[in-house]
Amino acid sequence: MEATKKHFFSDMSVMLGRSMRHIFRSMDTIFTVCITPIAMMLLFVYVFGGAIQTGTENYVNYLLPGILLIGIASGVAYVAYRLFLDKQRGIIERFHSMPIARSTVLWGHVLTSVVSNVISVAVIILVALMMGFRSSAGILSWLAVAGILVLFTLALTWVAAIAGLSAKTVEGASAFSYPLIFLPFISSAFVPTDSMPKVVRAFAENQPVTSIVETIRALLSNQPVGNDIWIALAWCLGVIMVAYLFAVRAYKRTAA
Repeated sequence: MEATKKHFFSDMSVMLGRSMRHIFRSMDTIFTVCITPIAMMLLFVYVFGGAIQTGTENYVNYLLPGILLIGIASGVAYVAYRLFLDKQRGIIERFHSMPIARSTVLWGHVLTSVVSNVISVAVIILVALMMGFRSSAGILSWLAVAGILVLFTLALTWVAAIAGLSAKTVEGASAFSYPLIFLPFISSAFVPTDSMPKVVRAFAENQPVTSIVETIRALLSNQPVGNDIWIALAWCLGVIMVAYLFAVRAYKRTAA
């Protein structure tokens, strides 16, 4: 049993290293992921921020949680893209002909997504700090924020894996991310839901992004999180479990 586990983790580290080398050889991937959310943050803070009433003195503090989620949604699209290329070029089949744990090929892409998105989130937060973002959160609150963002990344990454393994074209592999990127716009990420029409407000208040945004916002401002954190965790863990099962099934079909 120990030998099997050791074999699995050593294989996974090789696959992770392979995927990470692809990232570092083309750093424009991370920069591209950061450009869209940072541009949105600049636009909303310096152009629209004065006209948006959120009940807070510093709009960038209110905006940042939603921007972070948009950055992650942009980043996971590359997982679908890279998995599709591996499938199309027969690389997955080649790896399966080698004496390695088969699932490590998939896990290598998933863990690479987590690492690259951590880098992207750090860049976005750094820009937000230069724009005036300030937080009174302690170390535990920041760790809680990091944990929620990692869970959100894993949830979207497994969804991306389904798209990458099931798509027929490169465009189809990447297109799934567009609705995910725009989902924060119909939430409390940019404006309070109170200002929305009833139907839109009902959707905004009961979709996963709102609870995640509210949880992160409360943690960063050192405020009570209430039930939002449990709803956010339930959404993230639920999506992870369901998407993981479908991704593994699609992966087995590809490897068959």
